[in-house]
Amino acid sequence: MSERLEDIAAKMVADGRGLLAADESTGTIGKRFDTIGLKSTETSRRDYREMLFRSEEAMKNCISGVILYEETLFQKAADGTSFVDIIKAAGSIPGIKVDTGAKPMANYPGETVTEGLDGLAERLAKYYEAGARFAKWRGVIAISSSLPTWGSMKANAHALARYAALCQQAGIVPIVEPECLMDGKPGDHNIDRCAEVTEWTLRTVFEELADARVSLEGMILKPNMVIDGKNARKASVAEVAERTVQVLKRTVPSAVAGIAFLSGGQTTEEATAHLSAMNAAFELPWKLTFSYGRALQDTALKAWGGKPENVAAGQRAFNHRAEMNRLAAKGTWKRELEQAA
Repeated sequence: MSERLEDIAAKMVADGRGLLAADESTGTIGKRFDTIGLKSTETSRRDYREMLFRSEEAMKNCISGVILYEETLFQKAADGTSFVDIIKAAGSIPGIKVDTGAKPMANYPGETVTEGLDGLAERLAKYYEAGARFAKWRGVIAISSSLPTWGSMKANAHALARYAALCQQAGIVPIVEPECLMDGKPGDHNIDRCAEVTEWTLRTVFEELADARVSLEGMILKPNMVIDGKNARKASVAEVAERTVQVLKRTVPSAVAGIAFLSGGQTTEEATAHLSAMNAAFELPWKLTFSYGRALQDTALKAWGGKPENVAAGQRAFNHRAEMNRLAAKGTWKRELEQAA
């Protein structure tokens, strides 16, 4: 392999840049398009993503890598240039979501296990050839007073570790994403419960990664923030930052190349504020940055509205959000900058 995994991973979290999660499945992007009254077709999906990938300011200064969906990895822009080439030309790294989704887990009511390990080695070879240099797999952990169970926790952690080992074998950096759901049902858990479950989850995941002989220097962790449930929101920005850092320091080895948070049900501005507070207030052994989907795209999607004449407006909105998160990854974001826009 010409590129070392640790070099790719270091580039993914370098100097205030973070990841754009543009790996929505066809079903998910269909739901997003419904909010602007746009029909999801291969062309409309292409046009939307092309708008994002050609937003030069954001892509060159703020985005280190783009997580793609399989369709998008092989897709070409309207002028015939492949999306992979557009992303690389901006100095960004193409990546790919490789799991096939969280499916209900047999004998575990209310819990899921993520599928997609069958044939993964062959798929990874194909993705590597197409230009992907990192991958993503999401394990979903339900939180309530009685969930998660140990069985579901162990199954998801084990799958994440097996996936990560296969990626590294293929010369691809794994993003390991165990998401403890903020917006699961009933979503009324407090921040203490989230901290407890997140700590348990991360400890279990790193034990499995060690058993699978995964190189920590050649992986990125994509965790949730420690935050109260969607229907019980009370914690301040400072508290979310403090509790999240506390759990990470207890569980994540300092050898891990970097941590790129998911936004998971937070509003666009909350996700930025929380990340900035962590970087501003704490000495940390790893780079902390963003790997946001909705929190980077939402305003751009609405500004674009599916109309060709609104591409520039959509790009302005995306450039602004990307810049706000770049500042957050350096700990220098201020709320006043949002008003100024």
